[in-house]
Amino acid sequence: MKILITGANGYIGSHVVSALLNRGVEVLACDIVSNNLDPRAKFIKYNIFECKEDENTFKELGSPDLCLHLAWRDGFIHNSQKQILDLSSHYKFLTNIITNGLKHIAVMGTMHEVGYHEGAIDENTPCNPLSLYGIAKNTLRQSMTIYAKNNDCKLQWIRGFYIYGDDKKNHSIFTKLIEASQKGEKTFPFTSGKNKYDFMPVADLAEQIASVIMQDEILGIINCCTGNPKSLAEVVEDFIKSHNLNIKLNYGAYPDRPYDSPCIYGDNKKITAILKLSNKQD
Repeated sequence: MKILITGANGYIGSHVVSALLNRGVEVLACDIVSNNLDPRAKFIKYNIFECKEDENTFKELGSPDLCLHLAWRDGFIHNSQKQILDLSSHYKFLTNIITNGLKHIAVMGTMHEVGYHEGAIDENTPCNPLSLYGIAKNTLRQSMTIYAKNNDCKLQWIRGFYIYGDDKKNHSIFTKLIEASQKGEKTFPFTSGKNKYDFMPVADLAEQIASVIMQDEILGIINCCTGNPKSLAEVVEDFIKSHNLNIKLNYGAYPDRPYDSPCIYGDNKKITAILKLSNKQD
């Protein structure tokens, strides 16, 4: 099996590349740089944001059996203008590779497509995104659902939730905690910490993504999640303890974001079925 991964050198991508290689998959790692890549992967230097309508990206990028589209700019900056400005480039690239022969595509989505919601998110949960990031991802999902169906291409839309781990490579609160501690700061400005989210280490997410795309029986929206919400305070306090950081949280220094729900997590029925299927295949 030959899998093309865009954004392969990124925070999530580099972990997925290794997870797939460990399963014996031929990986075509597509990105503009390769400093974080597993050397076993075949690196293809290509900028998906410069895709031209008259080029055959499917053939140029190795005629893969499947494309996992992870490439995204400013993923941690939810109201960056690039979220909307890049949208047409994502659509142009994905439709081009499908038009020229791709029959199975998986795209990384986000729980932020849903917007404000309390409780479990499943594939039928209505979406009303409240950030440019959520709006862009949701619009791409809607448009690709139509395009894939009309072009006989199998689509998996992988919804990620709250990811941590490998923390020096991302821009999350965990990264900022490490940086603040290294600077010798004794307190860290924090929200109330009461909100409950579906947290998952990035290495576990990568394994779930690998299991999702290596099967084509379960399609559509698929939550990569635990289904077990934990409070932000609980997870961050555990992180501080496990990393021996000499820093304390200053609760209430920042207000909770208006588009964050008090408790939101993924319905894990689909991913549980996929993992059972993966275990049987192993």
